[in-house]
Amino acid sequence: MPGKLLEIIPRPSTERGNADHGWLKTFHTFSFASYYDPNHDGFGALRVLNEDRVRPGTGFGTHPHREFEIFSYVVSGELEHRDSMGNVEVLKRGDLQLTSAGTGIRHSEKTYGSKPVHFLQIWALPSRAGLAPTYFTRHFSDKDKTNNWVRIVAPVGAEGVSETREAEGPAPVNSPVTLWAAILTPGTKLPHTFPVEGAGKGRKAYVHVVQTGGYNEGPATGATVRLSGEGKEVELREGDGAYVMGLPGREVQVKNVGEGNAEVLFFDIE
Repeated sequence: MPGKLLEIIPRPSTERGNADHGWLKTFHTFSFASYYDPNHDGFGALRVLNEDRVRPGTGFGTHPHREFEIFSYVVSGELEHRDSMGNVEVLKRGDLQLTSAGTGIRHSEKTYGSKPVHFLQIWALPSRAGLAPTYFTRHFSDKDKTNNWVRIVAPVGAEGVSETREAEGPAPVNSPVTLWAAILTPGTKLPHTFPVEGAGKGRKAYVHVVQTGGYNEGPATGATVRLSGEGKEVELREGDGAYVMGLPGREVQVKNVGEGNAEVLFFDIE
């Protein structure tokens, strides 16, 4: 990205892949399953960003994974996770689970209880192959995230990252991806500064506005945020996202310019 201090490229919700399978309503930011777009096949180490809604009594049956870092961010409802490592857990609003699939695991994710579950399924490419499978859970309350960036996933070895199964702070990922989450009230603005490590090298980020208002295949509605920096500005609504590229030390600002709360995920990628 020579000569560019900061670049913001919107990814409208209406251009994402989406499908209504009856039991599952889903949006795909990047190529996934039957949706393929060579222009949106991942971003750095970030490979999958799906926003899923699963009806009660249904879910993803037991299936295998390997060589991916897989995490689930629960927005509403309850999600039952079971895997070949013996983990059985029901995840609720504010919970995050991270599975480092490594050499191979099998797991299932199903709706628990009588209400649909709404969650984001995120995959990242690991920094190295052949890792032993591991599993982590974390909880971050709405209070923690209100008008505040909370680091919920961060690379193994980063400051404040514990490799204990359940702990305070971000879940450890074997990938150069840091995930921040915030709930912005109307009029609130939060800055994010690209880390200065690797000065001179361009940084990548992806911003996603969670579709809290419901599954919507049409033009994005609901919460509205303004993403800005270095004289550039983009407005995003629920389901919209944006690619951000900038030099270390450059600042991006996310401001809620709508009337309701906005739940925002900010991926800082390598």
